[in-house]
Amino acid sequence: MKKKITALLLTAVMIGAVLVSCAAGRPSAVKEVSLIHEPEFGGVYIKLTIDEFNAKGYEYGDSVNVSFSNGYTLEDIPYYNGYYTATGEPLLIAYPGYDYVKAAINNSADLWLAAGLEEDDTADIELNERGKYEKIQNARDISYKDDRELFTSDEEFANFRSVDAGNVKKDFIFRSASPCDDQHKRATFVNSLAEAAGIETILDLADTDEKISGYISSKGFSCDWFLSVYEKGNVIPIGLNMNFSSDEFRMKIADGLTEMAAKDGPFLIHCTEGKDRTGFVCMLIEALAGATYSEIVADYMKTYENYYGITAETDKERYDVIIENVLDPMIGELVGEKTVDFRTEPLEPFAEDFLLNAGMTEDAITEFLSKITG
Repeated sequence: MKKKITALLLTAVMIGAVLVSCAAGRPSAVKEVSLIHEPEFGGVYIKLTIDEFNAKGYEYGDSVNVSFSNGYTLEDIPYYNGYYTATGEPLLIAYPGYDYVKAAINNSADLWLAAGLEEDDTADIELNERGKYEKIQNARDISYKDDRELFTSDEEFANFRSVDAGNVKKDFIFRSASPCDDQHKRATFVNSLAEAAGIETILDLADTDEKISGYISSKGFSCDWFLSVYEKGNVIPIGLNMNFSSDEFRMKIADGLTEMAAKDGPFLIHCTEGKDRTGFVCMLIEALAGATYSEIVADYMKTYENYYGITAETDKERYDVIIENVLDPMIGELVGEKTVDFRTEPLEPFAEDFLLNAGMTEDAITEFLSKITG
């Protein structure tokens, strides 16, 4: 009798172990979860916290299928903890700090609108393939600290530098993290560096006047240099989203550069981190001023050296993945023509066409170029 009981217990343990193993190998499907529209960057929050979703067995780098109750589907999309897909490609994202996981089309159309979703719609999620996008996840899964002591200089910490590519006048256009939004503890450092550089005008890619007023009225706001520039009317806030391919994105850049042409330099261009929106606008300006592809790469990747210590020498795999998956698609948006080898072709005509198509006049482009190149 004891042998039978022992055998039954062992069988039960083995079955349990198999079930646990299966559960660990195949995540639980998500069914009929409610949705929230996220309009600022254009996405769909699926009302499961990141921890709740990961607890179901999903891992960053997995391929998943997302099905909405209105019939719209996203098949074989990556699940990442950052915006690691190329422009225009969909993903499921668990960005640190988000209340919920989010489905989105990276730097492109608002998925909520593209999918025709309404407030009472829901989403189902299931695993398509375990670890299919793990290589890109591992290469792009990088973060930085907001502790000045971990960086070798104020310039590195603030991601502050001059834009010297092409024919841009030396020390005339600068780029950096935000001088007014202090969520990453860098604003006061940017203030000091920008003031020392003699900055006269700021192109603020991240904010609107309403957002800036919120920063200024917040407790502990101590960005006095920025405030003085703002009160002179020399801050140009254009509130860019991340949709590089949208008409709104292009038109706001054209309007911003037109306003810059009517202001005095030196100029500072920034978003929140001085990385992607700043990277796109600086790439466009550099291309307009005759920069080569290699010059644009060097300037863009300096941000990854400042924040993450990534260079071609220290981490070649990540360095190449970032260029291929982040910067090259930006330049591709500028060029438009997929058959053009933008690594070798002169980029000035494409930059000019981009701005003309966005509504900037030939006279304004000429005035802007004259001002920044002398």
